[in-house]
Amino acid sequence: MTRCTHLLYLHGFRSSPLSAKAQQMASWVRTHRPDLVWCCPQLPPSPRDAMALVQRLTQDWPEHGVAVMGSSLGGYYATHVAQQRPCRAVLINPAVNPARDLAAYIGEQRCWQDPEQRLYFRAEYIDELLALHAGALQRPQQLLALIAQGDELLDWREMRARYQDCVLHVLPGGDHALSDFAHHLPLVTEFLQL
Repeated sequence: MTRCTHLLYLHGFRSSPLSAKAQQMASWVRTHRPDLVWCCPQLPPSPRDAMALVQRLTQDWPEHGVAVMGSSLGGYYATHVAQQRPCRAVLINPAVNPARDLAAYIGEQRCWQDPEQRLYFRAEYIDELLALHAGALQRPQQLLALIAQGDELLDWREMRARYQDCVLHVLPGGDHALSDFAHHLPLVTEFLQL
């Protein structure tokens, strides 16, 4: 298996590259793999635009040696990316049905890391989310799902059912943000062959 040379990190809904997990991962990369191409973009609220941005940012990346990580909605996006190209993916409390879950969030939203920053989630984004549904998972052994039973926003049972054929780590307790993410870094980096 080719060692990872390019890593894409996709944040969740109302989040940003300033999230604790993204920052911890960026710090790990700087310390342990400064040669790694690290990409953690600020994703636009439109799912279609978010995937277009990902496509632009990664279009020159090699066929092998690429990995993707995603948290919550970013996990949904990362699942989509991993079905489009043969790469390893780590999914942290991944959204399973964001079209259903985010229908209640249509309108102006504040960002988690900076409440002064706002985004507008439009009704048409629900159809864009549906269009990105990956369907049956190809190459499930290349997906690692970290699922916290204490997730206060998403149903851990639904996540477990969706990713049951993948490398699955169901964690007792925890929370949606996976606040103890640093504890799981060795597992993540080993799985992604960093």
